[in-house]
Amino acid sequence: MQKTSMTPTHIGIIMDGNGRWAQAQNKSRSHGHQAGVKKAIEIVKHASHRNIRYLTLYAFSNENWSRPETEVSTLMKLLKEFLFSELPTFIEHDVRLTTIGDTAKLPFFAREALNHVINKTQNHQGLTLVLALSYSGRNEITRAIQAICKAHKNPMDIDENCISSYLDTKNMPDPDLIIRTSGEFRTSNFLLWQSAYSEYYVTQTFWPDFTTTEFDTAIEDFISRDRRFGGVA
Repeated sequence: MQKTSMTPTHIGIIMDGNGRWAQAQNKSRSHGHQAGVKKAIEIVKHASHRNIRYLTLYAFSNENWSRPETEVSTLMKLLKEFLFSELPTFIEHDVRLTTIGDTAKLPFFAREALNHVINKTQNHQGLTLVLALSYSGRNEITRAIQAICKAHKNPMDIDENCISSYLDTKNMPDPDLIIRTSGEFRTSNFLLWQSAYSEYYVTQTFWPDFTTTEFDTAIEDFISRDRRFGGVA
């Protein structure tokens, strides 16, 4: 048994509920997504202040491409605006940006904005902000297996460490804590391999209403838990 006496190193967030939040206010889904972006900025700043080392935000899933074209277009434009408008924030707070996912599917203008901010922040030493874009756990594992099959002829060369080294997250620790907003109890294809022993914190709060106080509550809840990693108490 391992007491979680320390703040989590890596926190993942499934930012759910933008659309339902907007619907409850008789607003458009795009209004909800805009509010969600503002909330993401607030939480990034707070995580940096809390000295969290890695924060992964599930921003756009591989399955989200099936949404209406107008909504996808809005989300891609919001991504670009977020990246360029918040670059000064990343610089001020020493935040390093990186991504996971099948980002080749993103439109050129979004990839260009991503690459620009990634390059500008690559030497930062504070919080590493990971945007999961065009991401799904199954797709990530599939891409990893395809690469492994090209590189390894002997199946006995392949173990858990080998597989981990081909994942998008190969240069970061597994998430200690995953926060899910909007009250849904499912993984939604998020970090399937990496979350084998992650602790989950599920809140009924829609993402735009999620506060820094509740973020802190999730961390305190994590610290209070006993992590057994398959062992016994």
